[in-house]
Amino acid sequence: MKKQLQFFSTFENHSYLEIAISTLEKIGIERNDIYAVPLDNRSENVRLFDTLHRSDGLSLIDIAMPLATAFSVITASVGFELKWGPIYWGLIGAITGFIIGFLIRLTAVLITRKKRVKSKGKHADVILIITCNEHNSDQVEKILWDHLAMGVAKIEANL
Repeated sequence: MKKQLQFFSTFENHSYLEIAISTLEKIGIERNDIYAVPLDNRSENVRLFDTLHRSDGLSLIDIAMPLATAFSVITASVGFELKWGPIYWGLIGAITGFIIGFLIRLTAVLITRKKRVKSKGKHADVILIITCNEHNSDQVEKILWDHLAMGVAKIEANL
């Protein structure tokens, strides 16, 4: 009994996918052994705030913290001359700097969020599953890569 292999590859929904499927059929892979699964793209909006279990790596306080530090140092040193003293004025400066930095970053994120979601690069639209014999596995893998597969995995099939 010949060893059976399965290839899993991801493609954009493009004409290269159709060409890859027809090329696989030309080398003897039967239509029953080729399975294309379209993927649903994310339709939910990107969340602005992170949760404990999910983070997108975007920080809203990366500008706020340095501004809070700078404002607190400046207002604390000026506070020696003012009525409430350096501690109160340092705290007031820190809070003011943090709010200003947070609002700057929040505005920048809200303005560029739609552009960033659209331009994140290529997205896999279709998973192509091919079952073939071991003797033509190298040929199948080469065809998948030559037709711009985004990723290819090969496993031994237990059929």
